Amino acid sequence: MPSGPRRALRPLLATLTALALAAPATIAQASQRAPEATDFTQQVLFKASQDPGYACFRIPAVVQTTSGTLLAFAEGRVNDCTDAGDIDLVLKRSTDGGRTWGPLQVVNEGAGDTHGNPAPMVDRETGRILLAETWNPGKPGGGNCDVPCERTPHLQYSDDDGRSWSEPRDLSDQILPGHWNSWYATGPVHGIQLERGPHAGRLVFGVNTETWNGSRVTANHAALIHSDDGGDTWKVGATDSWPIAQDGTFRQKPSEVTLTERGDGEIYVSGREQDGTDLGHRTHAVSRDGGASFTGKFRAIPDLYAPQVQCATVGLEHRMLLSCPADPDRRRTMMVRSSYDGGRTWDSVDRGTVVSTDWSGYSDLVAIGGAGRTPATVGLLYEGGAVDARDEIRFARFTEDWLKPRRGPDPTTPDLAFGAPGATVLGGGRATSGRFGGALALDGTDDAVRLPYRSQLPLYDDEFTASLWFRYSAKSGEHPLLWMGGVGTKQPQVWLRGEPASGRIMGLMTARDGAAAPRSAWVRNTSALNDGKWHHAVLRRTEGEFSLTVDGTKVATTGAVPGSVSRTSGFGVHVGQRVDSRAHFAGAIDEVQVWDRALSDAELKRLRTRGGAVPLGTVLRLPLDRINGSR
Repeated sequence: MPSGPRRALRPLLATLTALALAAPATIAQASQRAPEATDFTQQVLFKASQDPGYACFRIPAVVQTTSGTLLAFAEGRVNDCTDAGDIDLVLKRSTDGGRTWGPLQVVNEGAGDTHGNPAPMVDRETGRILLAETWNPGKPGGGNCDVPCERTPHLQYSDDDGRSWSEPRDLSDQILPGHWNSWYATGPVHGIQLERGPHAGRLVFGVNTETWNGSRVTANHAALIHSDDGGDTWKVGATDSWPIAQDGTFRQKPSEVTLTERGDGEIYVSGREQDGTDLGHRTHAVSRDGGASFTGKFRAIPDLYAPQVQCATVGLEHRMLLSCPADPDRRRTMMVRSSYDGGRTWDSVDRGTVVSTDWSGYSDLVAIGGAGRTPATVGLLYEGGAVDARDEIRFARFTEDWLKPRRGPDPTTPDLAFGAPGATVLGGGRATSGRFGGALALDGTDDAVRLPYRSQLPLYDDEFTASLWFRYSAKSGEHPLLWMGGVGTKQPQVWLRGEPASGRIMGLMTARDGAAAPRSAWVRNTSALNDGKWHHAVLRRTEGEFSLTVDGTKVATTGAVPGSVSRTSGFGVHVGQRVDSRAHFAGAIDEVQVWDRALSDAELKRLRTRGGAVPLGTVLRLPLDRINGSR
């Protein structure tokens, strides 16, 4: 199917690529190396410098055929790395479990248009490999697709283990309803074939789409597409639709969904969530009828920290894996996390296994070998780079033993807010003498307190007060005292930290009002208070003022920006740590309390001089007097 000038280059390029891949590829930069382990290997699979004819590779997807061959798909972007230019669907094959790979094949040439969003799946009954994909007219100068975007679903198949492919056929008449008339995207991640229950043998993959009313996008849809005849015909099944208000706001926008069949035959669906007012950048839903319907609406997962990005899941015998960057602000630090209850709950970032601390983006997972193999071998195909997540596509191969082992419960410290569970003590935080009773000493490396998410923690657009005691002697670094919400310049958040090198204590709030861009306000004093003595700090937001009070004196005020400090973001509450784990406090902290109202000056004075509680409006109360349990 290749045509035009690039087709003439294919034989030469394939020969050069085959020679380049004759020996196992390695990663040269030290920053790209994974932790030393005999059961982990990694290589660059797609990169412009080793695969001539392309400027960029993106959007990985991978499956294993019935003969054991691994098929790694990607978008080969010809002129640049933008989303709507001249894009081919390309493939590499491995017949030895991902240790070595053959030359690049063009499955489908865009010829100036965009042919992408690969969603491969394998029919285990016939051996046929099916590839769902989405097309749109290319933009000569690249960039993004216009809105509304003319996108159409297509399908190809291979009956010879991925060596050759059928002509694409348009599936619009089957799976493109008229009201899905703006954005449309297949996958991009592998689809599945059900193995259990009354729908065993059914092929299922995910799509996300939008509705255009002639002047604006009015709704977003996440849906499952399924076939019971080996891919000859397809139907739209489970669909979850979310309206977009006139002002551009919406609760959720589930997209780029990844599917895994649970042991009980249910389909677990995990999706990317972007810019909704619900908290969290991951969202999930379940189908119990083979993908015909969802049991309920998608639900955001506030404390599954991830940036806004496509991620992937795969089921092993005793757990489910999630590949996803772990930094809640930007696409970096590729991590594999585990769920031991079918995706209902997921390991926190401190329990996940880091694949690379580089920039990283889209990914896909594949279980390599036969079912029930112990330890399981897993393949991870992901975007990564030392400079940009789009630098290259890598293939990592590891055994289940390489992942961090399942860890027992962490120590906790009581949260005395009504109905609150204990807060988790991370690292090796230890008890020490406090301003009132005991306190918690933190080492500045990995010690912190993390509060499990509950609906009372977000402050939204309420007035609030945050109060705590601290002592430290650090001369440099960033020392977070309290962090609530997201991180970065665009996510709603509230935090207080010491900045010894700048000689100050600083507080910040970032809020979003409707669909407007986020705005921030900050307050700071003129001393870092790093004298090793106890100091009392208070952040307070009233209707029009944001202030910092230190040791009973209001040292800084500014106007309180309007809007919510707890929406459109990943969400976490930490004491002694940034939510992205990139800075920790070294010292001791005591009596951390937050209220969803502005405390009076008299209430603050009583807190400072006598300690104890001010019950009305309490969001969290950590006396930090004791630690329960130990590792």
